[in-house]
Amino acid sequence: MKMDPTLRRFGAVAIAALMLGTAPAALFAETPADTLVLADAIDDIVSLDPGEAYEFSGLDVVNNTYDGLIELDPTTGQLVPGLAESWSVSDDGLSISFKMKSGVTFASGNPVRAEDAAYSLQRAVKINKSPAFILNQFGWTAENVDSMITADGDTVTLKIDQPYAPTFLYNCLTAGVASIVDKEVVSQHDVNGDMGNEWLKNNSAGTGAYVLKSFKPNEGYVLEANPTHWRGAPKLAKVFMRHVPEAATERLQLEKGDIDIARELTPVDIEGMAGNADIKIQSDVGGQVFYLSFNQKNENYKNQKLLDAMRWAIDYQGMADTFLKGSMVVHQAYLPNGYLGALSDTPYKLDIEKAKALVAESGVANPKVVLDVRNAADRMEMAQSIQNTFGQAGITVELNIGEGAEQLKRYRARQHDATLQSWGPDYPDPHTNASAFSMNADNADGASTGGLAWRNAYDPGELHAKTAAAVMERDSDKRKAMYEEIQTAHRETSPFILMFQIGYQTGLRANVSNFYTGGAIDAAAYWLDTK
Repeated sequence: MKMDPTLRRFGAVAIAALMLGTAPAALFAETPADTLVLADAIDDIVSLDPGEAYEFSGLDVVNNTYDGLIELDPTTGQLVPGLAESWSVSDDGLSISFKMKSGVTFASGNPVRAEDAAYSLQRAVKINKSPAFILNQFGWTAENVDSMITADGDTVTLKIDQPYAPTFLYNCLTAGVASIVDKEVVSQHDVNGDMGNEWLKNNSAGTGAYVLKSFKPNEGYVLEANPTHWRGAPKLAKVFMRHVPEAATERLQLEKGDIDIARELTPVDIEGMAGNADIKIQSDVGGQVFYLSFNQKNENYKNQKLLDAMRWAIDYQGMADTFLKGSMVVHQAYLPNGYLGALSDTPYKLDIEKAKALVAESGVANPKVVLDVRNAADRMEMAQSIQNTFGQAGITVELNIGEGAEQLKRYRARQHDATLQSWGPDYPDPHTNASAFSMNADNADGASTGGLAWRNAYDPGELHAKTAAAVMERDSDKRKAMYEEIQTAHRETSPFILMFQIGYQTGLRANVSNFYTGGAIDAAAYWLDTK
């Protein structure tokens, strides 16, 4: 491989040390031609074991170092074959068989077998870390998973406890927890029965486009290209990620050419770089949605006229065009754009006169809302805007400001009156949000369901059964239509007001192309990037 002159001058070890914070940033003249250099806040990383990684930054690494049986095409978001070349569902819907691609190897050189696929899924269930619940939904437990997931020749067969929608299973298999690991390598690093978990926190054993070469918490990581990757070698030989949580610092490094991509820029930074021909801004959305919710232990919040008045008393577009510019887009349903069944229409807008009339029709005299708000700048500005426009409509808002953990504790205990919150999907299937917002099997205080509907003492009635049916619908088009119908009814009748989907504005040097953030799936792909 031809080495870039910058790499020759510094050497791979020196560059790696530089990127991980052990050499001064001033050494940069420009980034190496075959290397992608990024800055982001990555202090959320707990582990890089795909069976444990659950935070955004860790899953970015997993997405580039591992593959699954089924993948999401980063350019379209569509399901495509991964390490399995084909699959079939039994007539009763309780068994799905995946035929493995032939000739694929792990980065170690070991062949990828059905045995590795079965082991990987079994392992994720057995080590039982945070994301294991994604797989446990199919009836897999540490006790039964060896019989539910089996390998025979070039085929791995997954048995499930109910005939769920195949797309539900497929989407869950694209999650990081379903990544396929090299059984031989991982087994060699088993310590006291941990199935290699401690070793995989800081190492990789996958088939991905890149191999993890080093990782230092709160400093950065280095990835090197896997030249034998089954999709073909990635365009760039190395990826260096630096932990830079300060937006102003990222902006300065981007403008100087010390980094190729900045992922924590604020709208102010974006505006300040306007007209800089060396930099371009790429806009995308993430999976997180922001909403208001009202605890229906307060009888006023069962009054549909009052709920409707509040929907018309929010300046959605005004907020998105001013202090939230670039960081939020107006979105009024609980499935983010990019998910099966998402609604992109936005029927509500600020209409004070309509809101006033609905308050009068509600019969609620002098309505007052006590709104819990986390003391973060963007949420405070949202809350103050809502306080202002609700006031114009005759609804008094008292802000109860506190730390995020404090607010969540109250919310999870159903002790709030109203709250401004956000929600991010746990896996790339509509059931992840639908089950939270529109299912509540037991509305009693002592129930352990814990979903968002339960937290707001909201009984969704027939929407619960419709949501339960949607996750079982085997026809994808019908399933999509079911979620559209459920969400339409939910936003018109529930004590939730969906307002925004998070937006991302990534700063790139002008010569960087084909960077995909993953959209609502929130998993960046580096292997298509070019410079």
